[in-house]
Amino acid sequence: MSTETTDPATEAFVAHRNLLFTVAYEMLGSAADAEDVLQETWLRWVAVDLDQVREQRAYLVRITTRQALNRLRALQRRKEAYVGQWLPEPLLTTPDVAEDAELAESVSMAMMLVLETLSPTERAVFVLREAFDFGYEEIAAAVDKTPAAVRQIAHRARKHVDARRPRQAVPRSAASAAVESFLRAVETGDPQALLDVLAPDVVLIGDGGGLKQAALRPIGGAEKVARFLFGGIGKNKLPLSLAPTVVNGSPALVAYLDGELDGIMAMRIEDGLVTGLYYVRNPEKLTHVLSETPLTLR
Repeated sequence: MSTETTDPATEAFVAHRNLLFTVAYEMLGSAADAEDVLQETWLRWVAVDLDQVREQRAYLVRITTRQALNRLRALQRRKEAYVGQWLPEPLLTTPDVAEDAELAESVSMAMMLVLETLSPTERAVFVLREAFDFGYEEIAAAVDKTPAAVRQIAHRARKHVDARRPRQAVPRSAASAAVESFLRAVETGDPQALLDVLAPDVVLIGDGGGLKQAALRPIGGAEKVARFLFGGIGKNKLPLSLAPTVVNGSPALVAYLDGELDGIMAMRIEDGLVTGLYYVRNPEKLTHVLSETPLTLR
């Protein structure tokens, strides 16, 4: 039997790792960058005198938030030079994420895109307050603001997000039914069946990152989206297959081209219709769709 013991710093970090990753991912929209933030958090955490730490969870979140804010500002500069549209990195999530409505909404592709419209500080404050229910004083310590300033930022960010966030989520059964109808229409090449499941104002956003072909601008309207989907599939000389999956806590489709992973198509579904399609083809963003990523708000 091993007599090795884990030191307190490691125990605390491991205990809260999933929470710290979720905080970083919701702030950055990038799993790769979130992993880097956790490495930076760990290096700073092991240098801390734990006897001086009153609440280890809050302290770790504070370190993670500060590192994520630094990386978010650098990430914004990268996005300015990004080829085409930028979408969050999709995650294959564990079943419990889809069952937690609050968590599923907070990491959905649609919500992550709304968070992209906030400033770095607004995004950090909103995420910590609305998703993770941290107090204003805890958030103030993490973002180097006063509690009063954090309250104002939180109010402004909430108002901004509420004006843009998806409408009330549909039941999982209805969402799954819409995905199945979409998949059946595409597989059978039935334009009318596809139009029946697309909302009139549906928007498709593609992300190839300059490495794979994708629409350089959003495509809006059911007929234009249908033409694009059938046109794109028709141009493929290799066989394309689609299969249901769950990314970011919501139903989605994984696409295989000649048996090789080609992309993830996440969906926004409201009132039983597809209102948003987010097709990530950039291979650098597909590293977290083959194995499940555990997420948590607590």
